[in-house]
Amino acid sequence: MDERREETYCGASTATTAATGTEAAAGPPYAECVLCRKPTEYPESVKGITLCPVCEWQEAQRTACSG
Repeated sequence: MDERREETYCGASTATTAATGTEAAAGPPYAECVLCRKPTEYPESVKGITLCPVCEWQEAQRTACSG
């Protein structure tokens, strides 16, 4: 049973978007994750920091309730 649920900490959702313009790309070429270099869900034309879904989740965990 692989149940996924979105958890919140301190009222902030753990699902965050790192890139500006959050639309997923319709097809290749995808931008590389700035941390692990894997393909992201964003097109190469997206400006800003692009993270893959795994790195986005990890970053959200690190920054949750950090302030």
